[in-house]
Amino acid sequence: MEEQHYSDDVYGRARVNDTPELEAYYKELETLGAGALWTVANDIEPWEPRPNSVPMLWKYDDLRALVLKSSELVTPEQAGRRVVYLVNDKRKDVSAAVGWLYTGIQVTRPGESTSAHRHRASALRFIMEGSKGYTVVDGNKIMLEVNDFVITPNSTWHEHGVEADGQTCIWQDGLDIPLVNALEANDYAVFDGKQPLDVPLNYSPKTYSGVGLIPADVQWDKPYSPLFKYSWSKVYPALLEALDVNPIDPFDGIHMRYSNPLTGGHVMQTMSASMQLLPKGFKGKAHKHTGSFVYQCAKGSGYSIINGKRFNWKERDIFCVPSWAWHEHHNASETEDACLFHFNDLPVIEGLGLYQDRVYNENNGHQNIKE
Repeated sequence: MEEQHYSDDVYGRARVNDTPELEAYYKELETLGAGALWTVANDIEPWEPRPNSVPMLWKYDDLRALVLKSSELVTPEQAGRRVVYLVNDKRKDVSAAVGWLYTGIQVTRPGESTSAHRHRASALRFIMEGSKGYTVVDGNKIMLEVNDFVITPNSTWHEHGVEADGQTCIWQDGLDIPLVNALEANDYAVFDGKQPLDVPLNYSPKTYSGVGLIPADVQWDKPYSPLFKYSWSKVYPALLEALDVNPIDPFDGIHMRYSNPLTGGHVMQTMSASMQLLPKGFKGKAHKHTGSFVYQCAKGSGYSIINGKRFNWKERDIFCVPSWAWHEHHNASETEDACLFHFNDLPVIEGLGLYQDRVYNENNGHQNIKE
């Protein structure tokens, strides 16, 4: 692996050797709720970003039966939201899948619905299976189809359900709950009854997903996208058209970000999402960057090498790439393309000026796989 090696035994780093006098001094500071910076400086100021999370893969084939079983064990009324959440081995204390991001798999049966609620955390959905599912976001009822991407931004009233003549729906949830909790800023409220529907069915996607068109006479003053659903029926053809006329990025293939149609920016203040197409036979090169990423395979199959370990994925499998982890994506097929959906915390990373990246230069850009 291509790694930098640093020594703390240099000028500018903490290099104080303990003595009995210093140890007594530290204890005296501790009684006053204080401490000496040089005792912790090298740990809290690492030479490079230091992720606490580890790469993980959650196989849908292993989880699906247990997700469905939850619908036999508890009702939406009992659970609030019936979700099997995915937790990183190193982030169990904050219920995070990677970094400060949460993800889970939610199931809703025909005729069921959740109570309307809101929270300071922002949320998103990626639809995995089923039919005639819907969400209601601030009075906008929107029908959902497989591989659609849906947002329920910070503090919007929202509820979900499946029409009585639909099929059981399963989707991936993504939230910034760990981040908002870390900032001690989260809250939660339940709506009294069902939300009134303020606009016609599918108003948001029909109004704001026109090709290069936005309403000329509608004012939108929210800090998030007015487009609440990004339809796979439009996203996938857009990827294919981009593939026709653009060079293939050596790291990410054809990489397209879901955007706010009014600004071109991220869909929400704290989380962004993208869809990337890996052309047939694509062998991505490795790089790393700050920002935590949760992926789901939307189409095809392949594998990712993350910090020297290979993770094989196929449709509906979910995996994570921690911040500052070397990663490369490969399409396993020589005849079909593969598509990876992902969401991340880049709006926070970029907004705070914390983004940085590095390219893997050894072995023609490909990591050696650890046994």
